[in-house]
Amino acid sequence: MAASELYTKFARVWIPDPEEVWKSAELLKDYKPGDKVLLLHLEEGKDLEYRLDPKTKELPHLRNPDILVGENDLTALSYLHEPAVLHNLRVRFIDSKLIYTYCGIVLVAINPYEQLPIYGEDIINAYSGQNMGDMDPHIFAVAEEAYKQMARDERNQSIIVSGESGAGKTVSAKYAMRYFATVSGSASEANVEEKVLASNPIMESIGNAKTTRNDNSSRFGKYIEIGFDKRYRIIGANMRTYLLEKSRVVFQAEEERNYHIFYQLCASAKLPEFKMLRLGDANNFHYTKQGGSPVIEGVDDAKEMAHTRQACTLLGISESYQMGIFRILAGILHLGNVGFTSRDSDSCTIPPKHEPLSIFCDLMGVDYEEMSHWLCHRKLATATETYIKPISKLQATNARDALAKHIYAKLFNWIVDHVNQALHSAVKQHSFIGVLDIYGFETFEINSFEQFCINYANEKLQQQFNMHVFKLEQEEYMKEQIPWTLIDFYDNQPCINLIESKMGILDLLDEECKMPKGSDDTWAQKLYNTHLNKCALFEKPRLSNKAFIIQHFADKVEYQCEGFLEKNKDTVFEEQIKVLKSSKFKMLPELFQDDEKAISPTSATSSGRTSLSRTPVKPTKGRPGQMAKEHKKTVGHQFRNSLHLLMETLNATTPHYVRCIKPNDFKFPFTFDEKRAVQQLRACGVLETIRISAAGFPSRWTYQEFFSRYRVLMKQKDVLGDRKQTCKNVLEKLILDKDKYQFGKTKIFFRAGQVAYLEKLRADKLRAACIRIQKTIRGWLLRKKYLRMQRAAITVQRYVRGYQARCYAKFLRRTKAATIIQKNWRMYVVRKKYKIRRAATIALQSYLRGYLARNRYHKILREHKAVIIQKWVRGWLARTHYRRTLEAIIYLQCCFRRMMAKRELKKLKIEARSVERYKKLHIGMENKIMQLQRKVDEQNKDYKCLMEKLTSLEGAYSSETEKLRSDLERLQLSEEEAKVATGRVLSLQEEIAKLRKDLEQTQSEKKSIEERADRYKQETEQLVSNLKEENSLLKQEKEVLNHRIVEQAKEMTETMEKKLVEETKQLELDLNDERLRYQNLLNEFSRLEERYDDLKEEMTLMVNVPKPGHKRTDSTHSSNESEYTFSSEMAEMEDIPSRAEEPSEKKVPLDMSLFLKLQKRVTELEQEKQVMQDELDRREEQVLRSKAKEEERPQLRGAELEYESLKRQELESENKKLKNELNELRKALSEKSAPEVTAPGAPAYRVLMEQLTSVSEELDVRKEEVLILRSQLVSQKEAIQPKNTMTDATILLEDVQKMKDKGEIAQAYIGLKETNRSSAMDCHELNEDGELWLAYEGLKQANRLLESQLQSQKRSHENEAEALRGEIQSLKEENNRQQQLLAQNLQLPPEARIEASLQHEITRLTNENLDLMEQLEKQDKTVRKLKKQLKVFAKKIGELEVGQMENISPGQIIDEPIRPVNIPRKEKDFQGMLEYKKEDEQKLVKNLILELKPRGVAVNLIPGLPAYILFMCVRHADYLNDDQKVRSLLTSTINSIKKVLKKRGDDFETVSFWLSNTCRFLHCLKQYSGEEGFMKHNTSRQNEHCLTNFDLAEYRQVLSDLAIQIYQQLVRVLENILQPMIVSGMLEHETIQGVSGVKPTGLRKRTSSIADEGTYTLDSILRQLNSFHSVMCQHGMDPELIKQVAKQMFYIVGAVTLNNLLLRKDMCSWSKGMQIRYNVSQLEEWLRDKNLMNSGAKETLEPLIQAAQLLQVKKKTDDDAEAICSMCNALTTAQIVKVLNLYTPVNEFEERVSVSFIRTIQVRLRDRKDSPQLLMDAKHIFPVTFPFNPSSLALETIQIPASLGLGFIARV
Repeated sequence: MAASELYTKFARVWIPDPEEVWKSAELLKDYKPGDKVLLLHLEEGKDLEYRLDPKTKELPHLRNPDILVGENDLTALSYLHEPAVLHNLRVRFIDSKLIYTYCGIVLVAINPYEQLPIYGEDIINAYSGQNMGDMDPHIFAVAEEAYKQMARDERNQSIIVSGESGAGKTVSAKYAMRYFATVSGSASEANVEEKVLASNPIMESIGNAKTTRNDNSSRFGKYIEIGFDKRYRIIGANMRTYLLEKSRVVFQAEEERNYHIFYQLCASAKLPEFKMLRLGDANNFHYTKQGGSPVIEGVDDAKEMAHTRQACTLLGISESYQMGIFRILAGILHLGNVGFTSRDSDSCTIPPKHEPLSIFCDLMGVDYEEMSHWLCHRKLATATETYIKPISKLQATNARDALAKHIYAKLFNWIVDHVNQALHSAVKQHSFIGVLDIYGFETFEINSFEQFCINYANEKLQQQFNMHVFKLEQEEYMKEQIPWTLIDFYDNQPCINLIESKMGILDLLDEECKMPKGSDDTWAQKLYNTHLNKCALFEKPRLSNKAFIIQHFADKVEYQCEGFLEKNKDTVFEEQIKVLKSSKFKMLPELFQDDEKAISPTSATSSGRTSLSRTPVKPTKGRPGQMAKEHKKTVGHQFRNSLHLLMETLNATTPHYVRCIKPNDFKFPFTFDEKRAVQQLRACGVLETIRISAAGFPSRWTYQEFFSRYRVLMKQKDVLGDRKQTCKNVLEKLILDKDKYQFGKTKIFFRAGQVAYLEKLRADKLRAACIRIQKTIRGWLLRKKYLRMQRAAITVQRYVRGYQARCYAKFLRRTKAATIIQKNWRMYVVRKKYKIRRAATIALQSYLRGYLARNRYHKILREHKAVIIQKWVRGWLARTHYRRTLEAIIYLQCCFRRMMAKRELKKLKIEARSVERYKKLHIGMENKIMQLQRKVDEQNKDYKCLMEKLTSLEGAYSSETEKLRSDLERLQLSEEEAKVATGRVLSLQEEIAKLRKDLEQTQSEKKSIEERADRYKQETEQLVSNLKEENSLLKQEKEVLNHRIVEQAKEMTETMEKKLVEETKQLELDLNDERLRYQNLLNEFSRLEERYDDLKEEMTLMVNVPKPGHKRTDSTHSSNESEYTFSSEMAEMEDIPSRAEEPSEKKVPLDMSLFLKLQKRVTELEQEKQVMQDELDRREEQVLRSKAKEEERPQLRGAELEYESLKRQELESENKKLKNELNELRKALSEKSAPEVTAPGAPAYRVLMEQLTSVSEELDVRKEEVLILRSQLVSQKEAIQPKNTMTDATILLEDVQKMKDKGEIAQAYIGLKETNRSSAMDCHELNEDGELWLAYEGLKQANRLLESQLQSQKRSHENEAEALRGEIQSLKEENNRQQQLLAQNLQLPPEARIEASLQHEITRLTNENLDLMEQLEKQDKTVRKLKKQLKVFAKKIGELEVGQMENISPGQIIDEPIRPVNIPRKEKDFQGMLEYKKEDEQKLVKNLILELKPRGVAVNLIPGLPAYILFMCVRHADYLNDDQKVRSLLTSTINSIKKVLKKRGDDFETVSFWLSNTCRFLHCLKQYSGEEGFMKHNTSRQNEHCLTNFDLAEYRQVLSDLAIQIYQQLVRVLENILQPMIVSGMLEHETIQGVSGVKPTGLRKRTSSIADEGTYTLDSILRQLNSFHSVMCQHGMDPELIKQVAKQMFYIVGAVTLNNLLLRKDMCSWSKGMQIRYNVSQLEEWLRDKNLMNSGAKETLEPLIQAAQLLQVKKKTDDDAEAICSMCNALTTAQIVKVLNLYTPVNEFEERVSVSFIRTIQVRLRDRKDSPQLLMDAKHIFPVTFPFNPSSLALETIQIPASLGLGFIARV
């Protein structure tokens, strides 16, 4: 498709930016052809109208998909252009912290300005043997590629490291050399690789300096050839140097330094050996203080000086030569301080006895006057005469500086020569790898001759690089049969011609140097005349006539002509050189020997140095004049020749390129400056590589990779059996333009952008498929959720409705019940209230009615009386008033009646006149009459009612009257009684008066008594308060003590538990460390032993001395000291040929010295092993002691707690007593008795005094009780204490001892003495004197016997007395302890006392029982030992008796007592022993060990049969008490096993077989050793088979060491077998098909170093594990040992897998995490099937499991970070951060890990203390243990098969 079609909406592009170089933007609408403006949206959020160039109409660069960002290889990017390269590098460097990136064949290395943990030996081992594209980019990968191509193609290699100053060239070259030194090793014991690495500190000290850009900048170029032999091991090296910056010796810019060596000398000036140099601080010398920065931060120059001297010593530069070098360097410093005084403008002088010059002359050994003269003068030679001309001060200063530069350059070359001599090898070099560390393209504000030469060299290297890249592209196309089209690339040959061709810049410079009056100005004019306007690459600056501009491949550079001629001539006054050559200092003339002879280009190769002051390059064989002419060769000419030689070397090798990039100018760590990076990328040719790749077909896929990646774009019908044809058919449909791709033989080639288009189609297809899948799954999920919710709702409704119905029914029942209850309750309440109220009302009514009746009665009575009064008064008044009123009324009535009559008369008169009126009045009157009649009736009714009420009231009145009358009568009676009582009251009042008098008297007495009681009460209260205070204080003390006791107990318990746990863990760790160190020493010892055997064989072959039968090593090679104590006859026999080898060893002194070194090392290792064993024993004893202390401490703590509890109980009892006494006192004081009761002497007073005194007497009573109880308990103890009587075992022991001392042995001795007496003592010669003599002799013997018995009895008595004293002492201690316990028990209550006494008695009896058991065990051991001795003595006595039977008559034989102990009982059945002859030992070892085939034994015979056979042979030798035979057999066995393993050590079956048999042999030696710890599981019959005569514990240690060595060898064999399978099976192979996606890859995906060997799968690993397990099981290996082997296997699998994961960015993805977890689950399933889950193997996979989980978990929020930190506890911080940095999405829906999230993880993990090491140690071997595993097999039942060929041995 057309490129313009990709510019659609949301497409991302790159646009130029002045600040960021390139800025990312997004299209807001589709681009259409003809558009002049693109609407863009920047990442900052702004919109921009980007105008296209109207001329070119070039569209902005498209941005790669996010899935391709951060790729390992820049050529894997779909869009290959500058912004894509820059962005990819920035993302890898800033976000992922990856400093290496491939760009085709170039490794781009960005200086991080920070130490990274990626250069350790573990990283080197990880990259060793790996293909270049399989691992992440690294300098080690380039070095490995070079090393493999050298070995495969047998072609020399070169690694070209270039870059700016400060970019890291020197460090990269150093790491490459370290890789070769580590991987290849050396061919001899001279450690050439160490010497090669040691050359770096020397060259850095004399050739590196601090600049403004770099603290350790190389100021020279070097090419180091590392030589290899035919086995590709380092044999030597050679170094060539280029263009040393001599001007730095005499001048340094601001913030720069001179070469490091000068500051190192000044820092070490106080050393005694440097006193003669008369140095001081660096600021005291002109040559070291000009930069003003004499110190580098973080660098100790004194330490660096020590490293430099150490490296010189390692390279063979003697101490005297080193001091000579330092003298010359110090002389240069003093020479810089030489000052000149001007006489006039043309002459100068040096002050007399000038100190700096005198020091210089003393150090150089030259004459002061002569040097002073020639520093101020020069010699001019003409054709006829010679003149001495004075020079000016400026010229003298320049001459002094030139001399200093010349001396330093010569010294530099001399050091390089000696370094090359030290690295030179006498062995013929087969091939080499060259490492070129050369300056990169440089451009400064002022560029001079040095920058011109540097850029000239870079032009040549760039030309070579371009041709190589072009050649590789062409080879790739031709290999794949792709039509080759010419690619236009930058050719810098015109620039090279401008510099080096005839009449070029260098030729014109050399020509001008030959001119007598040549100057920089005239040379500039010649350049303008020759090249200006004629060469497009040459320009002249507008504002300068002393400069010129050259258009280099990287940039335009303006060079200043000033100083070009002087630097090119490099002139030094010949007279000054002659003065130095005449020096008495021998080393100084050596530096100038090269001035007297010419050196050819070929000699430059051997000598290895080329610098500014180089002597001529062409050979000279002519006249002295020609030699002088050759001496004047210019620096430019020398540099051009050396550069041509370098190019010839590089062209003859296969180059590998490393381009170092400086990310910023401020040395900030991980800071990326885009402008500076782009400049260097353009300068170093990386962008040119990209451009060449982009011009052709940069994207390349194999057919299988393309099919796997884009299978989603194919339909089912498109998939054919032929993958190649399938890919062709699909591509023709997807990409219509056939020019956009080409089909090769094995790959498909795409043009730039096509992979991005395919990725877009794939992403769209996947997105559509995802949407459809999501749609379907979401519908299914929601439908399923709805149905589930519906069923749940129905169920819930059913249950809820049922519940509600039940609740409602229950509610109804309860409501009804409540209603009934309420009804009855309310009825009851109301009835009760009614009754109460009714009763109350009736009572109230009765009282109220009575009260009202009485009131009414009184009222009626008063009213009645008042009425009577009123009646009379009112009657009188009424009558009076009546009379008056009557008179008035009558008068008024008369008047009124008269008036009314008159009126009535008038009315009547009128009414009479009106009849109608009369009628009306009559009608109204009738109505009124009826109304009045009704009213009368009603009033009658009311009258009747009132009459009834009146009658009722009259009745009530009468009743009340009766009541009142009765009351009145009662009152009258009470009045009479009151009168009687009044008389009685008078008499009572008299009595009261008398009583008052008595009361007053009693009160006065009471007051006196109360006063006395108050005094007693106050005293008592004061006493009680004091007691209370004391009690409270005691309580407080008790509480404080209890609290303190509890706290202390808790603290002690916690601290002891913590200490115990910590000490246990620490001891376990120390034990494992010691065990690991010990086993590593064994491993090292076995390696040295093998090396010794190899050297011995080589010596044997060299001297050609046949040694038949000498097939095994000496037994002294074992690592145990027992091999030296038990020396065998075989070892003595083997000493003979070793002595014969001594003359041959003298012929080869190197091997002999090596042998002595190895022997010394073996001795040291044995001593270290013994020290380790002692330390291990000491640690074990400490563990046992600590456990014993821990057992004692709880008892002590229990005793203390018991004592405190007793004390507390005693205090509580005292408190109770005090309370009781207080109550008694209160009772006594509360009694109100007569005064005489409380008087002194009264009973109450006596009680009170007794109670007060009882407190003071309590302590005395307690003391007496304690004494009584103590005496009672002591008496009980004496009664209960059992007497020490001897047990049966003790009696038996004494009997045995008596028998041994006095019995049979003494009689046997006397009998032997008598039988051996000479025949002169015959019976017939005895006379009386003789009989007396015999009697005397008998008495003497009897006296001696009695004396010996007396002495023995005396000793026994002394021993018994000592024992009794010990018993007395122990009894005293026991008595004291009993008294202490008694004192404690007395403080307890009675129940607790009984319990404590019983507990104590049980404890005492238990201890006594344990002591008796220990004694019994000791006696049993003694009895067994004595029985063994008795058997030995019986055997010897039997042998003596057999020898004496000939001289004894039959009568004597009958008279002698019969000793049954001397007659051994013969068993008819087999004893489990094998008998063989001494001469058959070699045959036995040969048939049973050396020539035995493990497979046949493992399949057909019982496991461990060889071990059983060997042990049965050892048993028979032990039975015979033949120590020589035992030692010989064990030594031969051990050495033969070692031989077998050395011969067939790579065979797993053999190593497993002999590991199993060695362990079984070791277990047999333990099981039948007779030690109780190993006899627990034996049968009685097996115990009879124990060894009787020899203790083989030392040989058990030797066998244990041998088993450890075999185990380590087994692990190495396992590792070698599993190593090739792990990465392929665990990481690369897709166990779950279709999960992992294949990403676009670059040029480095597949390398041609190693052909494909077939891929391994997880099934391959499982099959191999099954094979290992079945073989070990067939060989009868111990189950615990199988578990340890499984643990080691799984550790290897996990470590190798994790290490590769951490070094492969393409493996760190979500899908790969899923693959790893599935693979790990399969391994765990294998463990379950084999019942090995408890072996600890699963735990070794935990780091790998957590790494896989880390790839799959969410990595966004803080919660995710917290989850990751808690989950990944088996991974180190470095590993977690590395995995997060490497995490790479395979598909677009995955997201990268943000930088902020990684920083959050780092912050959370900063407190975690773990190893900074990135990779796991895949070579680590866990310390192995061999737990004792006794065999249940009976030895007597073992049958020896005939197939073993052991017919010469017999069962016994």
